[in-house]
Amino acid sequence: MTPLSFEQMYQDEWAELEAMLTMALRRKPAPGVVPMDVSGARLAWLYRRACEHLAIARARSYPAYLVDRLEQLTSSAHQLIYHRREFGLARLKQIAVSEFPRAVRAHRWYVVTALLTFALPTLIVGVLVYRRPELILSVVSSETAASFQEMYSPSAASIGRVRDASTDWMMFGFYIRNNISVAFQCFAGGLFVGLGTLFYLAYNGVFSGALAGYLTDRGLSSTFYAFIVTHSAFEVTAIVLAGAAGLRIGHALVAPGRLTRRAALIVATREASVIIYGVVGMLVVAAGIEAFWSSASWLPHAVKYSVAAACWTAVLSYLTLQGRRAG
Repeated sequence: MTPLSFEQMYQDEWAELEAMLTMALRRKPAPGVVPMDVSGARLAWLYRRACEHLAIARARSYPAYLVDRLEQLTSSAHQLIYHRREFGLARLKQIAVSEFPRAVRAHRWYVVTALLTFALPTLIVGVLVYRRPELILSVVSSETAASFQEMYSPSAASIGRVRDASTDWMMFGFYIRNNISVAFQCFAGGLFVGLGTLFYLAYNGVFSGALAGYLTDRGLSSTFYAFIVTHSAFEVTAIVLAGAAGLRIGHALVAPGRLTRRAALIVATREASVIIYGVVGMLVVAAGIEAFWSSASWLPHAVKYSVAAACWTAVLSYLTLQGRRAG
């Protein structure tokens, strides 16, 4: 393909992106450009396309004027999308109201893959350990298994509390640190071409299933499930979404398309970062519920299950419906 035919083929996309940038930066549109609404999704798509075109132009040593135009275009779009907006309350609101749920839907196949990688080991190992409780020792030590029985005993003053935490506030900090650590492993594992993400998702699924199967066999199911059912709406969902973001990173490294692997990684990281912002928020909410609500032994189980149903409905509705009007 000659430089001229390349330019003619993608001229309309570049002109549209230039017009969007002009309007977004509140400058007078170029002559003959029809005013349009600046759609965040459309702008991001055009930006990614321009990055691909820039990589092609550089690789094929196209004329300097063409490369310069694409460099200026991608630089301006990058400035608008990633730097121009301050990360204040307005930005957080924008992420929560539209960008986060829309990013989850845009990465739905990564989400499905992450969910299956986590859920299948959970179910399989849970059934195996329930039928053969001694298998729990293949996952944790006998001391750890005994401590789980103590933590979820109906006689415990505060369900799920570890021994070195004496207050709910200490448990709140413990849960935040633990949950974010797990989510970070699932996300950062994507740098190992996605294999690390798959491993951590499966590992956490195995651990969760083994714990559930063991405690069910020990007759502690009523206490255990009443404890996890509410905060897991946020915690488990967040871990799966962190895994989906990690898989997006891994896919960019394995199949960068027409971009270089470095450029594909940059684009994938920027896309996945919106999901990670949402994941952190969900984990903070999960930690608060786990520390102050789930651990309360005085609450009737019926109340916990009712609130859990409301939480699961809210989370799933938010991720599937929120932000659709925004584009």
